[in-house]
Amino acid sequence: MTGSVVVVGAVNVDHVVVADRLPRAGETVVGPAMVRHGGGKGANAAVAAARFGARVLLIGAVGTDDVGDGALAELAESGVDTAHVDRLAGVPTGAALIVVDARGENQIAVGAGANAHVDPDRVRAALRAALPSCGCVLVSTEIPEAAVAAAVEEATGAGVSCVLNPAPVVPVVAGLLRHGPILTPNRGEAGELAPDLATLAERTAAPVVVTLGGDGVRYVLPGQAPVDVAPHPATVVDTTGAGDTFNGVLAARLAAGDPLDRAVRTANVAAALSVSSPGARAGAPTPAEVAAAQR
Repeated sequence: MTGSVVVVGAVNVDHVVVADRLPRAGETVVGPAMVRHGGGKGANAAVAAARFGARVLLIGAVGTDDVGDGALAELAESGVDTAHVDRLAGVPTGAALIVVDARGENQIAVGAGANAHVDPDRVRAALRAALPSCGCVLVSTEIPEAAVAAAVEEATGAGVSCVLNPAPVVPVVAGLLRHGPILTPNRGEAGELAPDLATLAERTAAPVVVTLGGDGVRYVLPGQAPVDVAPHPATVVDTTGAGDTFNGVLAARLAAGDPLDRAVRTANVAAALSVSSPGARAGAPTPAEVAAAQR
């Protein structure tokens, strides 16, 4: 597989407790232990794309703390180029607190840390250097809105395929629709952006791909009927990072030149396989694993 992907997004360290059920407001639940995994939507997607064979450059920020050292080392071991992940003194590396229940569902709270200081000017500079050899730019929204805008504007302005994962839906997203990124919201996020998919696709004049969890994927192109992609069978251990795997593999396949339908169907299988392992990255599959699952 060929194709270069640039990911602009957050780098976190996930602190995970597995419990029988998720806590209600004001309630404490107890699990056997706390486990630490690599996280952050940008970093997770970057690992998924690299594992799927893409050359991946990550743009983001971590602290100068030991946690940041470990996060960068783990990304490098996964084949992600971290040359444009800034080291910022005086701020901690981003962290997520996650509870996973017996069904694999989760609750997540994120402390942004260094992710809140991703510099839009540095994003623009890094992208301008990388775009001539880039097949797809993937942008997630756990970083400052100005940095999100810089990434989308640079990629679409250069005519490079741009996937924007609006998780969460921050105010800047509405203003970026006119640039025509490929949107990849989940069901709830899509509802925040427009009353229906047809309207959303008309606003972007580009494909909209909605991930539906256990119900598969639905995508629509402007002026066309929606296409439903059935869910792939999954053994659910932990759903954390499934959407990130979907986005990373989608970007990798688009960068390699796949048409949208093939890229979506491949990413759908990859996301289903990813939930069979604990943590946001451990289950991200290889091309051979996806090919075997599709037989």
